[in-house]
Amino acid sequence: MDRWLLTTSTLLAVIGGTWGVISVHRGHRNRWTTAWMLGVLLCQFAFLSLRGEHRGACPLADRGEILVFLSWSLTLFYLIIGPAYRISLLGVFTAPVVVIFQSIALIPGVLTPDPQRIAGANPWHETHAATSVLAYGALALAAVAGVMFMVLDKQLKGQHLTSGLFRNLPPVRELLVSLKRLLWTGGVLLTIGVGAGLLMPHDRSAMAHLVAALAVWSGYALLLCVMTLRGMTGRRLSLATLALFIVSLAVFAFI
Repeated sequence: MDRWLLTTSTLLAVIGGTWGVISVHRGHRNRWTTAWMLGVLLCQFAFLSLRGEHRGACPLADRGEILVFLSWSLTLFYLIIGPAYRISLLGVFTAPVVVIFQSIALIPGVLTPDPQRIAGANPWHETHAATSVLAYGALALAAVAGVMFMVLDKQLKGQHLTSGLFRNLPPVRELLVSLKRLLWTGGVLLTIGVGAGLLMPHDRSAMAHLVAALAVWSGYALLLCVMTLRGMTGRRLSLATLALFIVSLAVFAFI
């Protein structure tokens, strides 16, 4: 049942992204991607609820569950940020990321077929896992917004002002505002997650993961400090956000 929900969620993301691309190509304003992504979110929530019942804890016990939780967080933040800032096209860029993450989770062996109940779950560990992956959802969407900014910047420099993509892209200011707020949201959640990780009981095997998490947190803290105190051009901020998110994915290798 859970794999069917995940498969359905992935197919809905494919439809939402494809629908959005077709609308942009025709020069129409994309309105249905948000509806499709809402369906994705509901299927993700049902999947995570079922896995949570089996686990008796937050479903983050294998890499497949982590990828789905990350996809859910990414979709959630898109549905909050996109309509609020009239950035419906953000779903066209978000859907492929969700499809990639969930397709990897569907590969045999990535998602445990028979999830076992977790005995003696520690609340600090639960907080660390949940808030950290939630933070990654916000930071992933910030990276997506960065990609959108770079596409818009390229369209402007290339004088492609009449293309369907350019006419559907949001104003530069709205993109940068959403990117910065997503960075702050992700940074705060990541701080809570790392703090909980320091408080939870851990052995030597967890030290590499903790060091990697601290390195990721330091990178985002530095980016936020430079952005706030010195300021950064939109292109540099977008590139830094995208590069830092790609590098930060390495932390999952230590789980």
